[in-house]
Amino acid sequence: MQVYNPLHDPLRDSIPGINQHYSPTYWVATAGTPPPNNGSIQGDIDVDVVIVGSGATGIATSLYLAQEHGIQAIILEANQSAWGCSSRNGGQGQNASGRLSRSQWIERWGLDTAKKLDKEIRMGFDNFAQLTTEIECEATPGGHLYIAHRPDKLAYLQHEADIKHKIFGYNPKILTKAEIKERYCDDHDAHGAMLEEEGIGIHPLKFNFGMLKKAQALGVKIYTGSPVTESKVINGIHHLYTPNGVVRAKRVAFCTGGYTGQNLNGALKNKLLPVLSNSIVTRPLTSSEIAATQFHSHVFITDTRKLRFYYRLLKDNRLQIGSRSAVIGSDASNPKHYQLLLDGLARKFPPLAGIKIDYSWWGWVDMSHDMMPRIIKPNPENNLWYALGYGGNGVSFSTWAGKRLAQRIAGKDHSEPAFSLPIYTSQLEYPNLFGKIKSELFAPFRRLGQALLYKWYWLKDEII
Repeated sequence: MQVYNPLHDPLRDSIPGINQHYSPTYWVATAGTPPPNNGSIQGDIDVDVVIVGSGATGIATSLYLAQEHGIQAIILEANQSAWGCSSRNGGQGQNASGRLSRSQWIERWGLDTAKKLDKEIRMGFDNFAQLTTEIECEATPGGHLYIAHRPDKLAYLQHEADIKHKIFGYNPKILTKAEIKERYCDDHDAHGAMLEEEGIGIHPLKFNFGMLKKAQALGVKIYTGSPVTESKVINGIHHLYTPNGVVRAKRVAFCTGGYTGQNLNGALKNKLLPVLSNSIVTRPLTSSEIAATQFHSHVFITDTRKLRFYYRLLKDNRLQIGSRSAVIGSDASNPKHYQLLLDGLARKFPPLAGIKIDYSWWGWVDMSHDMMPRIIKPNPENNLWYALGYGGNGVSFSTWAGKRLAQRIAGKDHSEPAFSLPIYTSQLEYPNLFGKIKSELFAPFRRLGQALLYKWYWLKDEII
């Protein structure tokens, strides 16, 4: 096994590594032994279905192909099973996907489509909730607490709560600062909050290992240390080149998330903006620290910043907190990104200022340029699909995306009304200028735009 490279950058590096060790996350340290795998590809092989990427989407796709359609796929993984975002995320299973709110769905697609999309996303959350009862993953139901980090954000939360209730039939609750302190925690950043009942926190790596075991019991094989260095179609057959052999397949699905290299497949080049997210986990809090911070709940929390913080008290009384990080991979280890999390932790919970940090890591999020995911077959003449673009909201929906992707691969997507939704009918898009002009010509300037946008977001979050 190779040493983990923390400076990988998907826009620079063609593959995320070959058989590298996991990132040093809290999840990896506490998940137990990974399920056995089939090693790396050795020699050329012919198969029916190949899934590239062993994160939640890839594993779920293989599981549902076998479970519901009798198709045994193989999974190709560059490093270790669930090596990417699925072992680095915050474990926050929301009733959401992508970066857009339900009010923005209405603005973009109209009320009728927004309602249908809500139904689809909710089905995905319910499916995820069921899986958390079948897999031991330290599931913590109780909802999602959305904190107003400034007084003027309360009006925004009230507006979103009204839309969720009046149009979509949910029952979110607006809480005062005193109610947050009494029921959840003494977050000094909080000026109120919206509590969404639909939310389940999980141990993401235990969850994905559990899904993988279910898939393997149905005959799925996973080949680790087998990055796809090139893919091409020859006489209607997909040829996926790995360091030690070529995999020839009739059908291929790419589920590579934020670790999608630029040269992996032409249909994906310049269609995603990989964005870094950092996380830290403290040592276990003492009883006096629990009392001082008044944590009464393990419900997960996010705040209303554009560059949001996400955080929660874990079951062993450690505090996890994460946020956005460097723009480029070579800057990921810069101490200022670590310090941003320490400062955020101290601002929100002053009694914990200076607390020992036991785990620190970062990972890439697959951000689509229009902020919504896609589960799509980009070329009708080519048996290739991808499921990507969750934008940091994929913990619950990625499993549903895998279920829908399995339907598509099995050819069972013709009569299902949900497949007329935009996330199933339109491809990932190129970068856009001012939200109107989309072109691959803008791709080289994405990182510059991202850096400028981060500065603007910081001003809006903290100053303006």
